[in-house]
Amino acid sequence: MSEAPEVSGGAVVTPVRVVIALCLFAPFVAMLWVGSYAKAEPTFIGIPFFYWYQMAWVLISTALTMVAYKLWQRDQRARSSAKGGASR
Repeated sequence: MSEAPEVSGGAVVTPVRVVIALCLFAPFVAMLWVGSYAKAEPTFIGIPFFYWYQMAWVLISTALTMVAYKLWQRDQRARSSAKGGASR
């Protein structure tokens, strides 16, 4: 008879995956906590804090998403090579 491949019991939580989750979760927390930035001061080049804070998070979110993606790629390559499979 042929042997069935091993099936993992569920998701594996590693430190890298925790960092990925934090990178993706941080922008949501920052934007949903409106009380932390619902003010006009300090202004930046005449723009009230409420607006420039949100615009700054657009750039920060982009960087964090890029970091999360690169970490995910590295994690997948490491898991693939550990199992003996070919990496992309």
